[in-house]
Amino acid sequence: MIRRAFRLMLIVVGVVGGVVGLWFVDGKAPLVVQGEVEATRVDLAPRVSGRVRTLRVDIGGRVKTGDVIIELESPQLQAALAVAEAALAVAVADRERVYGTRVETIDAQKAALGKAEADVVLAQRIYERQAQLMRAGNTTQQRVDEATNALEAAQKAKESARANLALVTRGNSDEEKGLAGARLKQAQAAVDQIRTDLAELVIRAPIDGEVTSRPAELGELFTPGANLISVVQLDDAWFTFNLREDLLAGLQVGDTLDVRVPALAGKTVPARVTMINARGEYANWRATKATGDFDLRTFEVRAKPMERVDGLRPGMSGIVQWAGAPASGVRR
Repeated sequence: MIRRAFRLMLIVVGVVGGVVGLWFVDGKAPLVVQGEVEATRVDLAPRVSGRVRTLRVDIGGRVKTGDVIIELESPQLQAALAVAEAALAVAVADRERVYGTRVETIDAQKAALGKAEADVVLAQRIYERQAQLMRAGNTTQQRVDEATNALEAAQKAKESARANLALVTRGNSDEEKGLAGARLKQAQAAVDQIRTDLAELVIRAPIDGEVTSRPAELGELFTPGANLISVVQLDDAWFTFNLREDLLAGLQVGDTLDVRVPALAGKTVPARVTMINARGEYANWRATKATGDFDLRTFEVRAKPMERVDGLRPGMSGIVQWAGAPASGVRR
């Protein structure tokens, strides 16, 4: 009786062990995949050289879009602006000179034209009188010729006075006006460029966020492109997981993942997959290895929390129980 019960127990144990063994052989045990929290980060750098004059925030400080966080100074740019503004004033004056004519000059030319017209009238009368005397034989031909020459000279002087009046009224030539206008635009552009550079000395926050790094110190000189401060937008955080391609079976953009965050007391955060993207090419790519295994690429999977999570910060770990398992015949 005892032997029969012992045999029955061995049979049951064997059956259970076989089932468990088959589950481990054929089943797909969940994998633990660890990712990391990331967020939008902006590194602010000056476009022009300048020395730090004021610091409005420190590491850990919160900023709003448009807040002034750092102010630089540049005496060189201030001096260059003064020179450019002086050149602009000269260009404005030169353009006014070229485009405009003084009223006094126009009045003087009008007076000259009036005198020339009066001289023509007088020369015409003298010529007519000498012509009449010539017909009556009371004057010489020389007197007539002199009167004729005086009339022609007076008429030419009148034409010259009329042309001078038109010239001063119309102003300089189109070419001179165009050149003066171009010089004015060039001077204005130089002033605008320096003013733009000066505006770049005021560093403003481009996003709402938190300051995570601030290499800038008071009095320190920074060149264009050097990092002054870094701002992270905590409200735009997501989880990033790096997975082999054989673990992506069935995963699609829009799927939901339950991500456990150890730093938040193990809180589970529902997140929606927003991106599945290959990370890079192989160093030495081969379609098939001699052993029959395949080289597998790594994909970046990005999942964004479906609701706001207080305390979620970049660098925190995110853990997911991944149901996928590698297919047979591939290298892990």
